Amino acid sequence: MKPDLPPLPHLAPGRYRHYKGGEYEVFGVARHSETLEVVVVYQTLYDDSGWWIRPFEMFTGTLEIDGVVRKRFEYIG
Repeated sequence: MKPDLPPLPHLAPGRYRHYKGGEYEVFGVARHSETLEVVVVYQTLYDDSGWWIRPFEMFTGTLEIDGVVRKRFEYIG
C-alpha cells in the first residue's frame, strides 16, 4: 500500500520549446512507480523517438547560458 501522497504539481499540457530549440508535447505529470519521484511525460515533435520522461524539477528548472538565466523548457501553447 502506498503512503498518502501529496497532490502532483501542476504543469500545463501542450507544446514546449527546449532552450536548444526542439519542440515537445507535454502530456502530463506522473509519479515513478518505485521511487515516487515526480516526472513529466512528453514526446518529441521533431522526430519519431517516442515518449520520454524527465524529473519534474529538471524539466521546470533553469540554466545559466552566457550569463543569462533561461528556462530549460518554455511553454509555447
